[in-house]
Amino acid sequence: MSTGERHRALALVYGLACHGLFVFAVALMAMGLLKGMERSIGPFDGAAAAVVNGVLLIQFPLVHSALLTRRGRKVLGALAPADLRSSLSPTTYALVAALQIGLTFGLWSPSGIVLWRPAGIVETIHIGAFAAAWIFLAKALFDAGLGLQTGWIGWTAAWRGRRPRYPDLPETGLFKHCRQPIYLGFALVLWTGPVWTLDHLAIAIAWGAYCAIGPLYKERRFAAIYGTNFEAYRRRVPYLIPRLFS
Repeated sequence: MSTGERHRALALVYGLACHGLFVFAVALMAMGLLKGMERSIGPFDGAAAAVVNGVLLIQFPLVHSALLTRRGRKVLGALAPADLRSSLSPTTYALVAALQIGLTFGLWSPSGIVLWRPAGIVETIHIGAFAAAWIFLAKALFDAGLGLQTGWIGWTAAWRGRRPRYPDLPETGLFKHCRQPIYLGFALVLWTGPVWTLDHLAIAIAWGAYCAIGPLYKERRFAAIYGTNFEAYRRRVPYLIPRLFS
């Protein structure tokens, strides 16, 4: 097998793993939040469940942000062959994020404590809001560059033997109204799930707080990358709460 053939084979494996895990993780998250995280395969009870769930709860925001640091990028690079690290970086980042979400919603140990369960028309309204939140999140991902957000630009670049082509600073679509619509959409998904259990409340509070705070670090990176263009964008567009007319 030539080097080019090996690179294409590896790129395809990474791409299939990334996109397959992405779809699986999103499905687990959607079903988990829809049902209030009442069902999962986590086997623990009591204090053990609290500890394990706590680890699952904090690992996503901590690792997701840490991988964007200089040291984190080195760790991320170690997840791909040395000659494909640069090309596969967007794919490995998306793959790790999908794995983290899948682990959280797949291995959670439910408490069994139901705080509120809607019924009738109220349930229908909540499910409609939940679906709308997912549509908003999908639109935000699309506006940011779906190829980057899903890892597509990484493995396809490796397949072609090129470096990934990153999108420009997003300023159109939902990004005209707020600078962080992806995090806003993620928070809306967390807070519109219809069934409220102690488990759902815990993840909505913890990850919702990350959605409000986490982008601040991302914006420091954007300021370093895009310079005065990002500073001008930051001055005219609000952070998280959208401006409906601009």
